[in-house]
Amino acid sequence: MILQSLYEYYQRKSALDADSIAPEGFEYKEIPFVIVIDRDGKFIDLQDTREAEGKKLRAKSYLVPKDVGRAGRKAVANLLWDNTEYVLGISLRGEEEEKVQKRHLAFCNLLTEVFGEKLIEPIDAILSFLSDANQKQKVQEHSEWKKVTVEKSTNCTFKILGDFGIIAEKQEVQEIVRKAVSSQSDQSIGLCLITGERQEIERLHPAIKGIKDAKSTGAKIVSFNERAYESYGYIEQQGLNAPVGKTAAFAYTTALNMLLGKDSKQRIQVGDTSTVFWAEKDTPFEDFFGDLITDSKDNPDRQVKAVEALYRSPQSGAKPITDENTKFYILGLAPNAARISVRFWHVTTVAEISGHIKQHFDDLEICRALHLSPYLSIFRLLSSIATQEDSKNIPPNLAGDTMKAIISGTPYPATLLQAAIRRNRATQDVSYARAALIKACLNRSNRYYHNSERELTMALDPENANIGYNLGRLFAVLEKIQEEANPGLNATIRDRYYGAASSSPVCVFSTLMKLKNHHLSKLDNKGRAYNLEKEIAQIHGHIKSYPNILRLEDQGQFAIGYYHQRQQFFTKKSANTEEKEAA
Repeated sequence: MILQSLYEYYQRKSALDADSIAPEGFEYKEIPFVIVIDRDGKFIDLQDTREAEGKKLRAKSYLVPKDVGRAGRKAVANLLWDNTEYVLGISLRGEEEEKVQKRHLAFCNLLTEVFGEKLIEPIDAILSFLSDANQKQKVQEHSEWKKVTVEKSTNCTFKILGDFGIIAEKQEVQEIVRKAVSSQSDQSIGLCLITGERQEIERLHPAIKGIKDAKSTGAKIVSFNERAYESYGYIEQQGLNAPVGKTAAFAYTTALNMLLGKDSKQRIQVGDTSTVFWAEKDTPFEDFFGDLITDSKDNPDRQVKAVEALYRSPQSGAKPITDENTKFYILGLAPNAARISVRFWHVTTVAEISGHIKQHFDDLEICRALHLSPYLSIFRLLSSIATQEDSKNIPPNLAGDTMKAIISGTPYPATLLQAAIRRNRATQDVSYARAALIKACLNRSNRYYHNSERELTMALDPENANIGYNLGRLFAVLEKIQEEANPGLNATIRDRYYGAASSSPVCVFSTLMKLKNHHLSKLDNKGRAYNLEKEIAQIHGHIKSYPNILRLEDQGQFAIGYYHQRQQFFTKKSANTEEKEAA
């Protein structure tokens, strides 16, 4: 189903715009350096195609014959482009001279092998250049060569003086390459599992690139290298164990490589999971989905606008997204040695997925300071539970499991709630992102499993009778009393007691209540002291006794109660300040 959907996506993109995706036998490749020669094969110039993109340089992308995917020590050249060892016979990383010359010979031989004895003019020019040592020496004497030598391995290709594009993009060259690709055959005919047609079967599928932390040369989704995974009768026949036609294999890998590409808007990276998505047919939601889930570094407001547009869609007069029944595919991939593991695969409709995302943001909604974003991306949520809030420390699998819960509308993983509570104890604080996450985890779990627990509200809920929630509120009031009694304190009871108060209240609260009396006695404003005591009495109405230990869910309630009560104090203070300013 995954491969079939990718194959259909390739067909759709090809039919819609042939230039948007590479044809069979080709790929779009970034080539940093172009060697310019004249029609007689004389060296003219060395061009650097790279342009600044942020702090890095990015090479121009060209349509070239597909990467051969080298493996092992055998010299296998790419057609019309490759690194300096293959193209010029010059090593930038100190390889043995004999080995380098074998690679260069392989590059030259491939040109004559594919284009035959009757060489067309551009190929004849390349071979003339390669056969002349003086011309190759001129490349090293060019001022741009210093930039080439900075890299250990960099690709280059050829261009004829006066032409707009490189030689590999010339129409007569591409036609010969297409014929060469279609004529390649190893006589393995079988039933393709993607198209259902009898085709020549691909023994080694093209590599998938762009998966974070996978091998830079690419990894495979379909491959066999151990006897234990092979079918009877297909020993050491690799791709024949799961027959996929050559055309279909090229189509699904090209489509997936395009989705995983650097410029792709249909890719999300969260933790170790690279997620791509596409629709059955053209829909604006295909470009919209990424902005809903994650925030852009270039434009942080893009996510907020996207979510607001989703909420406003029923009132905007435009066709509501929630009415669109186009199929929508989401694929989560993660590296696994030389292979790719599928973390999740979800097939849904645009209407269903937009409904689930809207529900996700509804569940996250909680009171906050005005300068904070109303909609938190999954990246910010998961970073909030990682050590030092560094995305590199997001626990493995958690990103994929959370993403799966969001798009399928199911409860968030239990490990997410555990991680958020654990992080609260470690930092002795409840941040906005963790409070939103804990509220969403608890509410969604209660709703999904039909628990009778009262739903957590966006702001303070004085009627909530949960023991954890009220202990959290009480802890916030006790901290507030201490702050007002001792202005300018560097550390409060939260820094010393939050962990114990939120997990084993009986050990802590009797001590804190005694401290409370001491702190209240230091307040000069007796009216304020009376109001704070009244608030404690109201909270105590829901607390019959201090429990020995709180369940994980009640520890989450404790965090929300504490957060709500603290936000209530800030809200009251802001309101009082505004009233004084108005007077």
